[in-house]
Amino acid sequence: MMIPQFTFHIIILIIISLISPPLTYAQAEYEFIAQRDCASTCGTISIPFPFGMNEPHCYAHKWFEVECKLDNTSHIEKPYLKSLNLEVTLFDVNSALVEIMNPIYHSNCKKNNNNNNNKTVVINLKDSPFIYSQQYNTFLAVGCNNLAFLQSNGTTVGGCVSICEDNNNNFNLESRSCNGRYCCETSLPMHLAEYNATLQGLRKESSDHDECSYALIASDFWFSFDWSFMTDSEIEKMNNLKNMEYAPGILEWEILNEMFVNSTFQIPSDSVCYDSKRTSLTNRTTGRRCDCPSGYNGNPYVLGGCTVIQGFFNKNNRSKKWVIVGVSSSLGSIGFLIGLWLLHKDVKKRMIKKRKEKFFKRNGGLLLQKRMSSGEVNIDQTVLFTLKDLKKATDNFNKNRVLGKGGQGTVYKGMLVDGRIVAVKKFKVEGKVEEFINEFVILSQINNRNVVKLLGCCLETEIPLLVYEFIPNGNLFEYLHDRNEDIPMTWDMRLRIATEIAGALFYLHSIASQPIYHRDVKSTNILLDEKYRAKLADFGASRIISIEATHLTTVVQGTFGYLDPEYFHTSQFTEKSDVYSFGVVLAELLTGKKPITSVESGESQSLASYFVQCMEENRLFDIVDERVTKEGEKEHIVAGANLAYRCLEMNGRKRPTMKEVTLELEGIMRLNKKLNAQQNHEEIELAGIEESQPWDGYYASNSWPIVSSQTHSTNSEVTHILALK
Repeated sequence: MMIPQFTFHIIILIIISLISPPLTYAQAEYEFIAQRDCASTCGTISIPFPFGMNEPHCYAHKWFEVECKLDNTSHIEKPYLKSLNLEVTLFDVNSALVEIMNPIYHSNCKKNNNNNNNKTVVINLKDSPFIYSQQYNTFLAVGCNNLAFLQSNGTTVGGCVSICEDNNNNFNLESRSCNGRYCCETSLPMHLAEYNATLQGLRKESSDHDECSYALIASDFWFSFDWSFMTDSEIEKMNNLKNMEYAPGILEWEILNEMFVNSTFQIPSDSVCYDSKRTSLTNRTTGRRCDCPSGYNGNPYVLGGCTVIQGFFNKNNRSKKWVIVGVSSSLGSIGFLIGLWLLHKDVKKRMIKKRKEKFFKRNGGLLLQKRMSSGEVNIDQTVLFTLKDLKKATDNFNKNRVLGKGGQGTVYKGMLVDGRIVAVKKFKVEGKVEEFINEFVILSQINNRNVVKLLGCCLETEIPLLVYEFIPNGNLFEYLHDRNEDIPMTWDMRLRIATEIAGALFYLHSIASQPIYHRDVKSTNILLDEKYRAKLADFGASRIISIEATHLTTVVQGTFGYLDPEYFHTSQFTEKSDVYSFGVVLAELLTGKKPITSVESGESQSLASYFVQCMEENRLFDIVDERVTKEGEKEHIVAGANLAYRCLEMNGRKRPTMKEVTLELEGIMRLNKKLNAQQNHEEIELAGIEESQPWDGYYASNSWPIVSSQTHSTNSEVTHILALK
């Protein structure tokens, strides 16, 4: 049975109007009631109890005390919540809401004389009966090429991206949309009690000619966020935000439990009250809310405040009503059930679509689309996964599937329907949008066997997800410092891993279509595959550099122990900063020591500085790992140590390039293989039938190698490498 589309929409409108009447700000049909002998208005605003003015018995608690102030501009009295010093434009006791004037955060508004640029007004609702309404507010940001972040208690809890190609942040009168072009919006978190907003430009360097940008929490009743029906006056209102300091926002409230302690305030017995959790962060009861009984309306917080709705209890009217309802229900029950089923299906589909779109925008999908259209992202090499696929792959992100946790998020092990094992990275959503997009864009362009491969991403979730190839043997830091005697870290393995990572960085710096600076080279970001080959990972902090650029000026970030001192002092990151970090990794491989260690005095010691000190004092073998000393040729170890020493030069210009580092390490590896082959040949001649069984293609001896005439020629090649220092 099919229902015509027009009839179906009529049914939807009727059902929605019955089960979910819209909340409006029209004054209720009852008279607002204050306590006896108490003022009930301030200017044009009615003030219902539990709010009140002047005398303590006129309000339920000091949090609900209202102060009436004369506005110097309009010469009209306006009500303020005295404890919070917030102007109130409407009180609603039925819905337990108040509309306040909320501050607007401005950035780069140098031409605006009515606002203090970057003015910060902190409103703290903690311990109060008020919170920002998640249902009736929206976080809105307007401006060109901005990342807008909503922060609470030092943590980013929301954000969105707005871009515009013409750098004109006047709202587009034709598009009538706020989906990331000129402006963006996102929902508020639950139980938001205090916040501030920050605006961060997407450009590398700000310009004096940049237009004003601003962010705010705005009431859905003051400003329509149904963009397809936005009126011209609302568009003009958005363009006028730059000249405003405050905009309406909605607070929800409740009567806190502690307000009944040692207080004369009592809720009338004829009211219907129930437990409330509006201000709770732990899902426990924090207060009470009240309504009038069925058939009554008015103020449930005042004795006698609930009055009978005229005609509600008239028996004749009620009988006629029930006859009509009964007949209608009998005749239309089948059609109603079918319509209800179709409505549920349609509404659920719309909700899922809207939710996915909201998460797509919040997670930087619009910015990602822009980069895709500009050719920055290699779409052919990546896949957009669905949340359903990744939930199935990770057993609904089971904690037993966690591979590791870091500053950017959590990594889970999963298996796709085609049998591929993957690693799924769930980002820490708030504030990490740019890192997520950055890693996706960079990895989509890289094709190198020693860089972890990106398979795709998922943007339709609350938290953005990236999907990588699975690397089974953990990271280099764990393998190097948590010794595994079953598969030991031999000198051959260390030399090979160093060469592979050097080659990967050489590829990023010099071979990729545009130079890429990794900016966080460290042993925890070097993964080991099933054959213990090295894979460079974690590109969230990486940057693509124009071919003409020599450095990147940015806020200093990195990992203590690996951070280039020159970058730390100048804030200018160059390719030589990655070289320094690689030098620390190479020193780790040679010494087996952690980048930061505690000494007997209780202070922390940097491996880089200690390694340089030992080299300058000719005490290299006091710090080199015992296994390296036993297995490696002395000249090879010295060559590797000299290379690490040059990488750790304080002056970046004196450090070698990653190309030079790679060539030198490959030279040492060739000499090492030649020496191992010679040793194997001599052992076979001595043992006759004995054969060496090298592990994974690399031989590690347990004693110092035999030196022959051929070895001396090999050492002359090492001397040539050392001469490169």
